[in-house]
Amino acid sequence: MENRKVIVVSGGARNIGKGIALHFLRNGWLVGIIDFDKKALEELNENKNLLKFHGDVSDEYAVSEFYISIKERFGRLDAIVNNAAVGGFRNFLDLTVSEWKRVIDINLTGYFLMARFGVPLILESAKKGAIVNISSTRALMSEPGNEAYSASKAGILGLTHALANSLGPNIRVNAICPGWILHEGETVSEADHKQHLTGRAGNIEDVAQLVDFLIDENKSGFITGQYFVVDGGMTKKMIYI
Repeated sequence: MENRKVIVVSGGARNIGKGIALHFLRNGWLVGIIDFDKKALEELNENKNLLKFHGDVSDEYAVSEFYISIKERFGRLDAIVNNAAVGGFRNFLDLTVSEWKRVIDINLTGYFLMARFGVPLILESAKKGAIVNISSTRALMSEPGNEAYSASKAGILGLTHALANSLGPNIRVNAICPGWILHEGETVSEADHKQHLTGRAGNIEDVAQLVDFLIDENKSGFITGQYFVVDGGMTKKMIYI
């Protein structure tokens, strides 16, 4: 088992994170998931190639324990996908300091901790690897009430190019900015689909396929420190009301 590649996904029990985790499981990887949603973790099918860990990515002790479990179970680590996030959308003047801090702690500090405790295991075992950080188009544009979320997602882009400088050439670090990605069971109107330049909203596999590309050294070995927008062209569409 030690010779098989290992990937970890934070927030991997639901939606985009779950889709990424299942994508790599189907492709023969060993997968570790850390998620705070215990019920969602329990609902994932048991699989000898999957490690499920209940923990908060903003807690350094939980993250450390997660990687200890990964090393004990799989013996190595090749890639990290940082995906865990909370929304925290709220009218700006109603947003409390504690609410602000909670969003930053999970959405940004959690990414730092996942890299800080995971990178030594990559270097020790696989020697080379990749990190993919899931940001958002809200790092680049906003609506009212997005302050905490947008700030955290923009911070991920800065963290991405900083890590690419610190960890190269052994570890490549890139980010993805998804737009409207339909979650599990989500449906939208035809008008919602057609507003995209592609004629449809995104799906989880659109993101998983790009993660796969960015982790594959043979396909993207000359790419690091970058962010990629996956939004059906919406950030390039001029809209006036």
